[in-house]
Amino acid sequence: MKIDRDQDDAIVRLLVSCDDRCGVVAGVTAAVSASGGNILDVDQHADPLTGSFCMRVAFEGMTDRNGLETALDELGISYRIHRASPLARMAILCSKQTHCVADLLWRASIGELPATVTRVISNHTDAEQLAETFGYQYTELPVTKETKASQESEVLKLLEDDGVELVVLARYMQVLSEGFVERYADRIINIHHSFLPAFPGGRPYHRAFERGVKLIGATAHYVTAELDEGPIIAQRTAHVTHRDGVEDLIRKGRDLERVVLAEAVRMHLEDRVLIENGRTVVFE
Repeated sequence: MKIDRDQDDAIVRLLVSCDDRCGVVAGVTAAVSASGGNILDVDQHADPLTGSFCMRVAFEGMTDRNGLETALDELGISYRIHRASPLARMAILCSKQTHCVADLLWRASIGELPATVTRVISNHTDAEQLAETFGYQYTELPVTKETKASQESEVLKLLEDDGVELVVLARYMQVLSEGFVERYADRIINIHHSFLPAFPGGRPYHRAFERGVKLIGATAHYVTAELDEGPIIAQRTAHVTHRDGVEDLIRKGRDLERVVLAEAVRMHLEDRVLIENGRTVVFE
């Protein structure tokens, strides 16, 4: 798949994946150089278990796009070419909890995330005033068991009309259908507490407190048809003690969720994530 967001921007990011073999790095860098590109950053990873190779190259000044693609094709590798701008179009879905959506809107508003937030979509009104404060469009689409299919169709239509490239589930407490996930494969990021699978379902922090856990965490991952089992992008943990009550665990957990989700979104937007064999390679 070859994607080019803007023919005029100077910065280009090239993601490469293939079987590990001698000469790939030299071939890729030579191809970039021959196309007029000046390499700014290179990162790579060879997996000894799977025999796969991944590489990220950031460069500027490409003058021969066709020549670069021809050279890369001759190397027999899979690759993606992304221009660093314009800003990717991102939609945020949320429910009643607002800590993650608030953090994302703030980061986007100060330019920390290289994205344009097209709108916030929710099945509740809790984040409406928050979105309006930051100047973002808010769409409420309530959902019940009986209306779930039609509500999801409305969400998909909004995403399509807005030209959305990335969907972020900022504590959106609805399970997406397989068709929805397929439509935006590898372009939906979710956040959840890292108690899974130990404490699935509701009130995980209460149950963790009852068990006396000493470590809590958060995980951001791509959404797949298998619930909460998609490729992991970012994770963090925090220690807790016997002095921490349920509210302390919830507060610390929310802090982790905000940071981890923002980190995962930024990594995706900066083309730092490659999925290989169901796992991610994240070039930090």
